[in-house]
Amino acid sequence: MNKLIAFIEKGKPFFEKLSRNIYLRAIRDGFIAGMPVILFSSIFILIAFVPNSWGFKWSDETVAFLMKPYSYSMGILAVLVAGTTAKSLTDSVNRSMEKTNQINYMSTLLAAIVGLLMLAADPIKEVVTETVSKDGLATGFLGTKGLLSAFLAAFVTVAIYKVCVKNNVTIRMPDEVPPNISQVFKDVIPFTLSVCSLYALDLLARHFVGASVAESIGKFFAPLFSAADGYLGITIIFGAFAFFWFVGIHGPSIVEPAIAAITYANAEVNLNLIQQGMHADKILTSGTQMFIVTMGGTGATLVVPFMFMWLTKSKRNRAIGRASVVPTFFGVNEPILFGAPLVLNPIFFIPFIFAPIANVWIFKFFIDTLGMNSFTANLPWTTPAPLGLVLGTNFQFLSFVLAALLIVVDVVIYYPFLKVYDEQILEEERSGKSNDELKEKVAANFNTAKADAILEKAGVEGAQNTITKETNVLVLCAGGGTSGLLANALNKAAAEYNVPVKAAAGGYGAHREMLPEFDLVILAPQVASNYEDMKAETDKLGIKLAKTEGAQYIKLTRDGKGALAFVQEQFQ
Repeated sequence: MNKLIAFIEKGKPFFEKLSRNIYLRAIRDGFIAGMPVILFSSIFILIAFVPNSWGFKWSDETVAFLMKPYSYSMGILAVLVAGTTAKSLTDSVNRSMEKTNQINYMSTLLAAIVGLLMLAADPIKEVVTETVSKDGLATGFLGTKGLLSAFLAAFVTVAIYKVCVKNNVTIRMPDEVPPNISQVFKDVIPFTLSVCSLYALDLLARHFVGASVAESIGKFFAPLFSAADGYLGITIIFGAFAFFWFVGIHGPSIVEPAIAAITYANAEVNLNLIQQGMHADKILTSGTQMFIVTMGGTGATLVVPFMFMWLTKSKRNRAIGRASVVPTFFGVNEPILFGAPLVLNPIFFIPFIFAPIANVWIFKFFIDTLGMNSFTANLPWTTPAPLGLVLGTNFQFLSFVLAALLIVVDVVIYYPFLKVYDEQILEEERSGKSNDELKEKVAANFNTAKADAILEKAGVEGAQNTITKETNVLVLCAGGGTSGLLANALNKAAAEYNVPVKAAAGGYGAHREMLPEFDLVILAPQVASNYEDMKAETDKLGIKLAKTEGAQYIKLTRDGKGALAFVQEQFQ
């Protein structure tokens, strides 16, 4: 098994490079920016359709009343994501552009939205009388069905802007003209070229395929989407989530952008099926990912901290379980991933990969064989998995059964491997190995030397002598959950020891507008592979940047004094 892990790690640089791909990141960050819209719309879905599972149905007028906010938010999701994706991609491209010759992200955002309308919105004309008609737009592909077209519009738009701005293809204005007016004329040519290029693409699609680009893309990818919903498809997709995280790479950063369009589209398809009184049978949804496959985080680790607390004999393992149980319950499982550790630990390779796959197989059985309806609502990923499962599937009776069954199955899968690991740690404790020797064992997988050195320093007293002015620290992870652990530890310790440090947590990709407000940025292990890209941003602003390893990060979240010392060291 150790040889297998070593072989897998050889491919880590490639996968890290893939996770930093600006197009994948733009898709992910575009969705993150649009998440408030998705969550807002889900509130009305729950109110409108949860009662159906218990035999109560609202009147048609009430349903129409509740669905209007949904239609005007989720119904135009592709429009919004086209803009946010273009903005994110523009930010990434600007890092390689001259500081004095940057692309205007507001212009690319608007151009991508207009371009999407060219690809996805057909004009409609309703004749009321011989002299009166009503004009409008067909909105069928402006929601989740148009997400792939939204990505295409964003990518084409930013590519054209990059060529134009880099080669100064623009309308130059005299120096006396105010900069904001000059910027308008500077953007005219790339804006026009972008929108016209996408319009031309749509005309070609209509000529050769007989449908808009949005509809054509849907038809082209339909077989792939259908295959992805099968047992083989879900095994590959969700196995990859766990596999990448096991080797220390944030799996969702690689896999999620590739399936984001289908997961959100399928949730809406399921909703439409329920509205028509049909079986909502689409498996691949965002709810499946968050509350079935990654119960308690990648690796289906919801049960693991409880098992560490209650089923192990080792004092060390019990302590790790107690420290990890609360964050893991809310989907933040880094404390158990790196504290045990689970990732890069050969003993846990099989359960870490297989438990998520087993969960989604069982879920598919409940949908295909037992007739349970799949997810129709998109909920925050921090919702505890059993609750998210029940809420997202509209409180069906089978959803309660499924939640209990998945917990039992995951316990069964993890139990034999946990016992082997516990015996190993127990033997170390019985043989009287010191803490230093145990640290060396962990360090075989994680470089904790820097963290240990920091923790051995004088601590807060030293920090107080060095940090004399207010220091703002931004901790970044993938979604803002893991980063909150360290930010909270820093704020608590700063208040306790009267050190002028203020920390905030954020998600990588949604950080750029707030960067100038901070003096130090700390990257959590999830996003440490983005260090070089992030350094290009922080260097421009004169901000310090630090990255952390897995065990090191968890140690800092548990020791506020050490966390303050870590901050202090970055300014030495």
